[in-house]
Amino acid sequence: MNKFFSFMLTLLGLNICTACGKLYKDVSAEEFAALMENPKIQILDVRSAKEYQEGHIPEAINLDVNDSTFVTLAMAELDVCRQVAVYCRSGKRSAKAAELLADKGFQVTNLAGGILEWQEKQMPVTTDMTETDTFKTPNGKAVRFYALMHASIRINYDGKEIEIDPVGGLGERKVDYPKMPKADFILVTHEHGDHFDKEAIRQLTRPGTCLIANAQCVNMMEHGLMMRNGDRLEFDGNIAVEATPAYNMTEGRTQFHPKGRDNGYILTLDNLRIYIAGDTEDIPEMAEIKDIDIAFLPCNQPYTMTVEQLVRAARIIKPKVLFPYHYGQTDLSSLPHQLKDSGIDVRIRHYE
Repeated sequence: MNKFFSFMLTLLGLNICTACGKLYKDVSAEEFAALMENPKIQILDVRSAKEYQEGHIPEAINLDVNDSTFVTLAMAELDVCRQVAVYCRSGKRSAKAAELLADKGFQVTNLAGGILEWQEKQMPVTTDMTETDTFKTPNGKAVRFYALMHASIRINYDGKEIEIDPVGGLGERKVDYPKMPKADFILVTHEHGDHFDKEAIRQLTRPGTCLIANAQCVNMMEHGLMMRNGDRLEFDGNIAVEATPAYNMTEGRTQFHPKGRDNGYILTLDNLRIYIAGDTEDIPEMAEIKDIDIAFLPCNQPYTMTVEQLVRAARIIKPKVLFPYHYGQTDLSSLPHQLKDSGIDVRIRHYE
């Protein structure tokens, strides 16, 4: 009965907005915060980049509504099948954005008092500026990548949270996992300390979280799904994970990552194919890796690849987009030039 009553109130609220000429709903800070508990909600900050940098609601995407390309960018960045919660400073610019988005078929909720009301209610604000990249699956679903550090990648797909090799800290760099959403899937390539962190895994785990790892990490965690090179798992009909070989083959390096022990992964999300190579060199098995949309390839000798090896690997795999990662102090400045004739979109993010 309570659920039915809440549902009818929601419908009534939307009908009142429509009757007033609005195609979106205004809510208070408390109601906005309640919406954010749904992992499928897309939070949109429509202020300027400078305002966003000074402090924003956690997990918010920034698209300036006063930019002439706002609608075009929103259509590329956001999933029209998922609700959008929009805000600005005081609620005026976000009301404009809400109208524009609703006109394009989005279900939109506007924070009526803006971030000013949000802060007045002592709700959380962050200055975190993690680099993000958003892609669309063949069926139009958004996949967002967060460049955390080194080999740690956060992926959001259709409201699901996927964490790759979560590690809480390396030197002075830290990742505050307790402030992030709990993970639906955690993928770990191998047991080295810059890839495997028991505490980070614990912080991201909730009932139902699926941990996928090589044999050694599963044994160390005492739970999880073990994958060996060549194994494949499927989930929910539109998520698949394949374990690929990841190893050193250069003389004098084979002790770092022996053949057969560690995993790379091909993660398929609604037919978008993502290759996360793990710690590897440009091994012969890469010739069997096909139709990759996005590749993460490591680059820090002697543990993984030199720049030259990474270039060879990229030309073999031919991803549409390449993110070099795990690169430590390696100079990647020549990489885009070396691949300029390949048709590969090289994107260098802070994966030191």
